[in-house]
Amino acid sequence: MMASPTQVTETLALWKNGDPEALNRLMPLVYRELRRLAASFLRREYRHQTLQTTALVHEAYLRLVGQNHTDWKDRAHFFGVAAQLMRRILVDHARSHQADKRGGGAMAVSLHEEMAQVEQRGTDVLALDQALDRLATMDPRQSSIVEMRYFAGLSIQETAEALGVSHATVEREWHTAKAWLYNEINGRRPR
Repeated sequence: MMASPTQVTETLALWKNGDPEALNRLMPLVYRELRRLAASFLRREYRHQTLQTTALVHEAYLRLVGQNHTDWKDRAHFFGVAAQLMRRILVDHARSHQADKRGGGAMAVSLHEEMAQVEQRGTDVLALDQALDRLATMDPRQSSIVEMRYFAGLSIQETAEALGVSHATVEREWHTAKAWLYNEINGRRPR
């Protein structure tokens, strides 16, 4: 049985307010959703993927619980932070994998069906990370939207709630950000 958004939000509030038992209650409430998000992301990766869903979830969770000073607003905020952490974990993993191969190919990921050409060739997670960093300097909200939608798998509505903006704003900026990333990544790819 899946936890309600209210249960997660209330547990986060208790944890934020210093209840030591709240953290123990949080994991069962979010674990299934974190696994679903991680599996969804890892499924989009190409055949050279070595990171497993459980490892990604556990690493993300360990980093999440280390966020002692985060002012948790609600479930969507929690999963938004999880998206950022999963991105960092995947980038670190890709860098490590690339270093192990002494410059070999980095882990490839796709940016959803809207970018079919990228889907066919794959996007290396390091190129995506660098492009997201460039996007964040130009438009931090669009970068956050990509992290929440792509890395954490939040819906348009959940992303809107986490950012405190309208559904239409997230939808519009999601499409703009994907187009910008597509052009940015493809423009930097060797032909």
